[in-house]
Amino acid sequence: MKLYSFFNSSTSYRVRIALALKGLPYDYQGINLRVGQQISPEHRELNPIGGVPVLEADGFVLTQSLAIIDYLDSKYLGPRLIPTDGLQRARVMEIANLIGCDIHPINNVRVLNYLQNVLAVTADQKTVWYKHWVAEGLGAVEALLQRHGSGNFCVGDEVGLADCCLIPQVANAERMGCDLSFYPRVMAVYRHCLELPAFLAAAPARQPDFIA
Repeated sequence: MKLYSFFNSSTSYRVRIALALKGLPYDYQGINLRVGQQISPEHRELNPIGGVPVLEADGFVLTQSLAIIDYLDSKYLGPRLIPTDGLQRARVMEIANLIGCDIHPINNVRVLNYLQNVLAVTADQKTVWYKHWVAEGLGAVEALLQRHGSGNFCVGDEVGLADCCLIPQVANAERMGCDLSFYPRVMAVYRHCLELPAFLAAAPARQPDFIA
């Protein structure tokens, strides 16, 4: 397998966590989002939307982090990341989609660059935008974790897709200086997961394309 990734991409981070949890080896190909490698013609041949992650495996190319993790979960042994039980599965997908659809897309590199480079918002305004949508999204995640009585993980007693999505989102929020003190359950899950080897191995600073 080959993973096209960027060390600071939260969607790539999700997939790296899943691969580590499954114990799957892969070749790492860094795609530098900061210099626009993701929108090169060569990369768009792999991913028409121009982004990461991209997984080459079993003779085909797969894009979109949730689709990649679903494929890995259905094919390979290891911890089940998407439960088979109907209610547990729905709760995992509820949190994963909240992060993947309501927080990340409006705060990713493409959107932030468009705000600054095309709509000419200031750097301060861009930061206000980012922190607003993080607060909206993580506030909702916190409410769901409280509603369902989360423990060490987002849903139940086993690591899952929701955790693969949450930890990169919180890491980015920390890096951007967001106030995370309002989300005690979120932060409890975050701190617990960061003690696990798979999450440590997938962390941005551990990647071969890491830029300090």
